[in-house]
Amino acid sequence: MTALTIDDVTIPGRVLTAPMTGVSDLPFRRAAARLGVAYVATEMVACDSFARGRPDVVRRAAVGDGLPLMVIQLVGREAHWIAKGAALAEAAGADIIDFNMGCPAKEVTGALSGSALMRDPDLALSLIRAAVDATSRPVTLKMRLGWDDSSRNAPELAARAEAAGVRAITVHGRTRQQFYKGAADWRAVADVKSAVGIPVIVNGDIIDTASTREALTQSGADAVMIGRGAYGRPWIARAIDNALAANDDIAEPGRDDRLAITLEHMADSLAFYGEALGLRMFKKHLGWYVENAHWPASSAARREAKSRLCRLETAREIETQLAELWARAA
Repeated sequence: MTALTIDDVTIPGRVLTAPMTGVSDLPFRRAAARLGVAYVATEMVACDSFARGRPDVVRRAAVGDGLPLMVIQLVGREAHWIAKGAALAEAAGADIIDFNMGCPAKEVTGALSGSALMRDPDLALSLIRAAVDATSRPVTLKMRLGWDDSSRNAPELAARAEAAGVRAITVHGRTRQQFYKGAADWRAVADVKSAVGIPVIVNGDIIDTASTREALTQSGADAVMIGRGAYGRPWIARAIDNALAANDDIAEPGRDDRLAITLEHMADSLAFYGEALGLRMFKKHLGWYVENAHWPASSAARREAKSRLCRLETAREIETQLAELWARAA
């Protein structure tokens, strides 16, 4: 298995799991770590709220046992808060600090953060320098191809970010204005790879071994990053890495293993958040686990099972009915 090295951090594999707001919380990251995934970034953490100690934001950056690597992703648009956020991330135990310049969400770009920064390269570079200067940990950057098709400035920004001290760059192969529509343009990421000497990670529409191989071939990137493809499949990065190493197809968990993974994830969510909030936070994952289980055989039946399970009000009910669903699949 080929390792990816970012500054002084060695990641055992070339398939990484993306930071995902509302998804990659600590219970999800621990589930992935238990399944052998080395790199799973935190949810996006707003630097000013992090520095002010807002509880929900601090929780997103929570450090926990069972994580082989701690990657905290920061977002913001003021150098003062970016520097404070980077220093706090290092103090929290971050091995890598990732700066978000790729989130397309309107509430983020409306605050002139995330991918909106690609419209103001000088401001973006000042924020990158603030993060780099505030920490001894490697700072990485996640961005898109540009704001829209008329301003695909990712190669230029990547080169400037490398000069400012960034140690690796992840590029989602869409512009901000595309959101998640159309197909990711992996070939366009090759221009970023040509512009820098640091590792480049390609992101967007990577869900299996075939898409991983094609994304690496078209982009020339050093690694791939999986986002939505990890919904209900916290193991997928390791499974693809293993398949690449063996030049084989993905070996995903079987029925009994999937049930155990789902129940352990739910138990961890309840322990971390408390029973009421933990169950509410877990239900989105529960729905994805059911959707990706391939049983019942029909998608309509899976949707019905997902709807029914997510309406249950206690963990015990979910555990019982989920086990019954899995048993019928046998």
